[in-house]
Amino acid sequence: MGSQPFAAAAGGGPEAAAGTRRHEITRYLISFDDGTMLIPEEEMPDVADAAHAVMDEAKKAGVWVFGGGVASQRASVVATDGTVAAGPYPETKAVIGGFSIVDVASREEALAWAAKIAVACRCAQEVRELLPDLNV
Repeated sequence: MGSQPFAAAAGGGPEAAAGTRRHEITRYLISFDDGTMLIPEEEMPDVADAAHAVMDEAKKAGVWVFGGGVASQRASVVATDGTVAAGPYPETKAVIGGFSIVDVASREEALAWAAKIAVACRCAQEVRELLPDLNV
C-alpha cells in the first residue's frame, strides 16, 4: 500500500484516493454468526430478496460501504512468520456468516440499520464500531 491512503487501496473511491474526504462519521461492522441463520432452503430466495432490498436502501441513503456473505467456513490462519495453518482456531465457537459495513453518524443509526438487516435475514446481528482511518 505504501503511501497510498488505506481507503484508496481498499476501493474507497476517488475522493478517498485524492485524500480529500475527511471523515466526520463512523463506520460500523454489522455481522451475524453463521450458526444463527437457520432458514429452510425453500425460503432462502425470499430472505435474499429482503436482504438485497435493505442493501439497496442503505446504498440510496449513502451509508453502504461494503458487505457480503461468507461462502465457506474453511479458513486459513496466517501466523506472523508466514506459516499457514487450517483454521479457524479450535476454540472458536462462532464464525461470521455475513457482514455489512455502514458509514453513519451514530451508534444509534448503526443499530437501526442492524435492526433492518436482522428482520431481512431473520437472525440477530452484532454491531461493532470500527477504528477510524486517519488518512480518510
